[in-house]
Amino acid sequence: MYEKLELLINGKWRQGSGGKTETVYNPATGEALGELPHASIADLDEALAASEKAFQVWRKETALNRQKILEKACRILEDRFDEVAENLTKEMGKPLAEAKIELSVAIDIIRWYGEEGKRIYGRTVPSRMPGISQTVRKDPVGPVIAFVAWNFPAVNVVRKVAGSLAAGCSVIIKPSEETPGTAIAIARALQEAGLPDGALNVVFGVPAEVSEHLCFSPIPRKLSFTGSVPVGIHLQKLAAENMIKCTMELGGHSPVLVFEDADIEKAASIAAAGKFRNAGQVCVSPTRFLVQKSVQGKFVDAFASAVDALKVGDGMEEGTNMGPLIADRRIDVMDGLVQDAIAQGAELVRGGSRLNREGSFYAPTILNNVSDEARIMNDEPFGPVAPIDSFGSVDEVIARANRLPFGLAAYAFTEDPALIARLKDDLETGLLAVNSTVVSVPETPFGGVKHSGYGSEGGIEGLEAFLTTRFVTETY
Repeated sequence: MYEKLELLINGKWRQGSGGKTETVYNPATGEALGELPHASIADLDEALAASEKAFQVWRKETALNRQKILEKACRILEDRFDEVAENLTKEMGKPLAEAKIELSVAIDIIRWYGEEGKRIYGRTVPSRMPGISQTVRKDPVGPVIAFVAWNFPAVNVVRKVAGSLAAGCSVIIKPSEETPGTAIAIARALQEAGLPDGALNVVFGVPAEVSEHLCFSPIPRKLSFTGSVPVGIHLQKLAAENMIKCTMELGGHSPVLVFEDADIEKAASIAAAGKFRNAGQVCVSPTRFLVQKSVQGKFVDAFASAVDALKVGDGMEEGTNMGPLIADRRIDVMDGLVQDAIAQGAELVRGGSRLNREGSFYAPTILNNVSDEARIMNDEPFGPVAPIDSFGSVDEVIARANRLPFGLAAYAFTEDPALIARLKDDLETGLLAVNSTVVSVPETPFGGVKHSGYGSEGGIEGLEAFLTTRFVTETY
């Protein structure tokens, strides 16, 4: 059974007071999964008031007791693991194996934040004069508002919620209206684990209307957002009206640099697996492939072999490697990017069209010799299309990797220690993986530079984002 779709406001699961709803669909089949309630303005105001009140309770709870509640929620989710993972696949489309990995990571994030919350340390600063005590405190920043994208219905949610709660903050989260069931399942586990009423509120609605109303309230002291660059910039402007502290995890356009000394078959296999994970709908997805000219042909052939081995289908079908796009609107985006690249001289190696089957499926696609002028080399595709081009020198490829305003993730394949050292210094990116595509685990910071945003999720840096620094001096 798909998750019952409800709002969580002040500890109560309920429908919206305005009666407005929208239908949630399975992108692999077009099946309607349920009706999602929208929060009215009155509902949002109730959530804000509940969050403000609950903050005064939750912030005074001991770090140990907060950790115990988060740990209990993890165990509840583990008991319901298969059901939640299946619903994640139904609403988002990714293969069930990927959904299970995502849910496992989400549980790890909750558990890690709960434990790390017991290590929120201040410090004592030696005084210049006798009879004075000087301490630096790390306190919860206040009520949090959070908005997240649909592509990781579990991980995107818990990065905001677990960090907030571990720091002692209350939180109102608006998950994506396209993938609400996973967020609701997570919230149910946290609520059943013993959160005070109002410490976590879950609302849905028209995104612009919800975000504007919450940002214009004087109650929130922190905003955390995962989504596109234009929306992130807009939310920053709204947050500025009330001096709300922000963390922005925005879009990317990750370059993949493949040098001639790398194991080319291995590099192609790893890169293809990363590219087509979640049908390319990943902010850190390997996006534009820059391959040294001498090994370009070998890389393309190996990459094509990896694509040929993919099984595209409903994520609930055994053996599926790649599911659908989130909705039909994304099909038109892929078509536009592919046709533009071909018009500018790119060679279509694989795919390039919608699959002739029910659901929002697009063929895994490879384009070769793609000009930097093509839109796909400049606009985040967020889909299963891999553009490849060649480069000559190290200076050239670093310049091309850095030329865009994005700076979330980058990948490089080489065995040369000196080259790796240079890439660490010169690539303008928040995340860099060498000879792999792994750039995120719960205990490490996750975030970008330039237009890809600022602040971190994960690691001690992610917890710090929900804290404020205060200085206390005492004369005795």
